[in-house]
Amino acid sequence: MSTAASTATGTTTDAAADRTGARTEEAADVITGARERIDALDDRIIGLVQERMAISAVIQEARIASGGRRVNLSREMDVLGHYRDALGKPGTSLAMTLLELCRGRV
Repeated sequence: MSTAASTATGTTTDAAADRTGARTEEAADVITGARERIDALDDRIIGLVQERMAISAVIQEARIASGGRRVNLSREMDVLGHYRDALGKPGTSLAMTLLELCRGRV
């Protein structure tokens, strides 16, 4: 069967399969569009994490300037619980990663 015939019957070209893992052009198009949305979301998430890091630095600077410790463990436990409650067990790992990113940047 020719490539044109394959495409006409709904099977994907080798390029689309390599690019997306899909077996039809229609599925490849859906995957490509969804990946573009995910990439845009990832960019927003990265921006929000960077904003969180900057705000955390302000908090740490204020705490240290007042004679306090850089890290407030009870607050970190609250953050861990919030993520766990919202996202389940993997949320705890995500929160730990965020906390690690936000510590010690002052």
